[in-house]
Amino acid sequence: MDKVLRCDQSPAWGALRAHFEHSGRQFDLRQAFASDASRFADWSMQAPEVFADLSKNRIDAQTLALLLQLARDCGLEAQRDAMLAGEAINLTEDRAVLHMALRAPAGQGLFSSEVQASLTAMLAFAESMRDKAAQGLISDVVHIGIGGSDLGPAMAVTALQSFAHPGLKLHFVSNVDGHDLAPVLAELDPARTIFVIASKTFTTQETLANALAARAWFLAGGMAEADVASHFVATSSNKTAAAAFGIATTFGFWDWVGGRYSLWSVIGLPIAIAIGADNFRALLAGAHAMDEHFVQAPLAQNLPVLLGLIDIWYRNFHGFTSRSVAPYHQGLKRLPAYLQQLEMESNGKGVDRAGQPLSYATSPVVWGEAGTNGQHAYFQMLHQGTDVIPVEFIAVKRTRHVPQVSGEFAERLADQHLKLLANCLSQSQALMQGKRVEEALLERAPTASTALDALTVARHRSFTGNRPSTTLVLDQLTPRSLGALIALYEHRVFVSGALWGINSFDQWGVELGKALCSGLLPRLSNGDLSGLDGSTAGLLGHLLA
Repeated sequence: MDKVLRCDQSPAWGALRAHFEHSGRQFDLRQAFASDASRFADWSMQAPEVFADLSKNRIDAQTLALLLQLARDCGLEAQRDAMLAGEAINLTEDRAVLHMALRAPAGQGLFSSEVQASLTAMLAFAESMRDKAAQGLISDVVHIGIGGSDLGPAMAVTALQSFAHPGLKLHFVSNVDGHDLAPVLAELDPARTIFVIASKTFTTQETLANALAARAWFLAGGMAEADVASHFVATSSNKTAAAAFGIATTFGFWDWVGGRYSLWSVIGLPIAIAIGADNFRALLAGAHAMDEHFVQAPLAQNLPVLLGLIDIWYRNFHGFTSRSVAPYHQGLKRLPAYLQQLEMESNGKGVDRAGQPLSYATSPVVWGEAGTNGQHAYFQMLHQGTDVIPVEFIAVKRTRHVPQVSGEFAERLADQHLKLLANCLSQSQALMQGKRVEEALLERAPTASTALDALTVARHRSFTGNRPSTTLVLDQLTPRSLGALIALYEHRVFVSGALWGINSFDQWGVELGKALCSGLLPRLSNGDLSGLDGSTAGLLGHLLA
């Protein structure tokens, strides 16, 4: 890939700054809708499996034109094509970034024969586990991993619960804290439990600690050493280490599969066990459809590109420091945690690809909670707090309950889904419209506020409004639509990282803490405090006292 401009080196960057100062800072969503009856139609679009309403964002035609010019100046399309072609765009690790190849149909994409062979073997094993569950031979699968080896599979299995095998329970253990593992194992029968150990190198400290503890529990439960081979399976590139553990079945993958992009690979084994081979292929197909959209759609009609450009506009010009994700479907309750790693580990960088310090902000803080729970927790701050925080609402048009229900119970669940959708729409509406003091004055003040004058009460009950949001809508939460949604977020993160000129595919900040942990662990046994900084030595001494 030829040298490309960093965003602040583009003429469009200065033009965006001038545009922001002239009109962007004062942009009012209420006025925008009042003056343009077609705003919703103009600023919404259908991408594969995902409908997006961008109309409640602080953007207009001029903003978009400048952002698109910024993308062209920074060679966004060239950077995208370099990733697709298998160039080593992960510069610091000299690796290609080919998660799109994992979901390409047979005969398409790089390394297709290897990818398809790996997929076929993994799915065959998953089906064999489902057959054993149908026969009553196994009842539980415990997946042990951390980071990208945990967040993706755990999120997807939770989201697709209505497609899961009725005779299997999936459990996910990631924290090295024994309070994560012990309660899970306490309810299980070793003879009917399968363990999946997910670690690319089979050296991840937290994962190995949990795996060894699970193995000890398994043997203490009356199982023999020889049984480890049939009850433990690994998804790892280190077959030698897995074999030394006692594992006979290991599914490997490649160094061009990044952890937070790995659920499409054999790391997705627990997903495949839960939902079956056909549904796993549908998950891949949905992601591939979004890949095709990202590669083929013009920038101005490209949903991942538009979302990434809005992120740049908010982070670098409006100065918004975070974004809240509010999925209005309980199945997507783990999506905010998944997106935290995807975005903040990818784009939480302070130097560009050449190692030069950046003079502008990169990744926002990503956080959230499933609606309507979030409304009763942090939405107060979203509406009336001093920080403006863009919100991403995710709604699902049609719900699916398994097992199927009927009668009054079904009617009540259908009514609850309508309530859920109404809450989603009303929150985004309230964030935009707000409530002026004059409007609050017309309302009857609550009895508890009689000690205050009417104007003071009205000020407490007013909302500034003009708070931006995006709403994404799935027709139904299915393997295909979930695959498309995840791929949408992956490409969006790539877009903002490409314009910022950073390497979105390494994570050296994570490694420092791991290295220091390895040095501190022996000290917790031998009590050696020498050579430590004052705080660490003091804390270590306190823990040992």
